[in-house]
Amino acid sequence: MISDVTADVAIIGAGIVGAAAAFRLAEGGAKVVVLEAAAAPATGSTGKSAAGVRVQFSEAVNIELSWASIREYRAFQELYGASSGYDPLGYLFLVPEEHAAAHRASTDLQRRLGVPVAELGPEDAQALVPFAAEGVVLATFGSADGIIDPHAVTLAYLTMAKRHGARVFVDSPVRSAVWDGASWRLGVAAAARVSSALGATDPVASVAPVGATGPISATAGVRAALTVSAGMVVNAAGAWAGEVAALAGLRVPVVPVLRSVYATAPLPEPHRYPLTVDVASGYYLRSEGRRVIMGRSNPEQPPGFFQGGDMQDLERVVTFGMARFPWLADAGLDRRASWWGYYEVTPDDQPVLGRMPPLAPGASAWLNACGFSGHGVQQAAMVGRLIAEEALRGKATALDITPLRYERFLDESGEYRATRRRELNIV
Repeated sequence: MISDVTADVAIIGAGIVGAAAAFRLAEGGAKVVVLEAAAAPATGSTGKSAAGVRVQFSEAVNIELSWASIREYRAFQELYGASSGYDPLGYLFLVPEEHAAAHRASTDLQRRLGVPVAELGPEDAQALVPFAAEGVVLATFGSADGIIDPHAVTLAYLTMAKRHGARVFVDSPVRSAVWDGASWRLGVAAAARVSSALGATDPVASVAPVGATGPISATAGVRAALTVSAGMVVNAAGAWAGEVAALAGLRVPVVPVLRSVYATAPLPEPHRYPLTVDVASGYYLRSEGRRVIMGRSNPEQPPGFFQGGDMQDLERVVTFGMARFPWLADAGLDRRASWWGYYEVTPDDQPVLGRMPPLAPGASAWLNACGFSGHGVQQAAMVGRLIAEEALRGKATALDITPLRYERFLDESGEYRATRRRELNIV
């Protein structure tokens, strides 16, 4: 049976960004529906992240987004009566000579914006994590940086959103998006009760087709099991955000890029290593209980929904890791504790936020909250507030998001172009 649901705002995606937006919108009085393609919230980029939060960025808007979000995660228990899992483990960047000037400029900007970042010499940095110092001329340490529990935060936001009347549907991939002149009509292939952890009571049985794990960029022949009519749509679909936008006839330059996280076997001695980034190679590691988890930023990785578990990638990560952290040679790798997922990447490695310009019918009622390029967990708390302001007040005001609006991809004639200014501190 086809069901119809109406809402002021439909949010596509129940990762941490969509969840934060749902809470703030519902708290502000909007009638909210959240549509998640997977069987549970936080199973996309949110659940596959390394859970880090940091302020050490090169662009002011990213520093401010993360700093505001970290302050909320830090006070989460006091604010909402739930734990965010915030742990100020710290982020440590190991910087070679060729990156020193740009990195110092970023650190100066971070300090001017009031965030706690210290510059260290290699010897002081070695007190935080043992490493081979060859080629490292300086290090920076963010004492408020660290990790959170992305699943716990996502579920907390969704639970609070539901208390304000939001409805959350899982197993509900959006298959079509049509503007009817007054609202967006979203065709959803299936609708299910959400996880009982959220206290769901929606009486809609799951009819998800086998293998339906994400949106598809075609609408012909799709018979929706659920139709959602909403005055506004928030695209928080993560790695699928570009495909979701295409359903509506919109071009949002977000593509999936495979990232893998590898885990060692438990180490014999206790350790508390900050998330440490070897800037020269893009390799990083941090403590995870008695294990160490690690990965690498790989600019040569082509976009696409590729499968993980690539032995060549693993070999490269291990090679770079042992070059900087020789003690890893004695740490066994546990493939069963490793995982992979997708970054949602834009041409400038920065998110796309706010209302679309009027490039097509209904575009002004389409809000973007996507393209975080690996930083969605870090910035979600503040992004939720900004998206709610944009939807309910007409414009985000808590922070100037002009550098992150879609218009940066347009030239003077309104034609699409690639941007030139990039976020430099990508991990």
